[in-house]
Amino acid sequence: MTTTEKIANAKKRIDELERLIKFWNDSEHDEAKIVNFSRKIENKVA
Repeated sequence: MTTTEKIANAKKRIDELERLIKFWNDSEHDEAKIVNFSRKIENKVA
């Protein structure tokens, strides 16, 4: 494997990791919205 091929493979792995990090950050943000929304419960006495 040449140095050029090694660099190309490393760039592919870096791109994949960056996409995963972005996905994880987005999903954590969405989960926080869901948790905050589900906690809005009113206690009413009949």
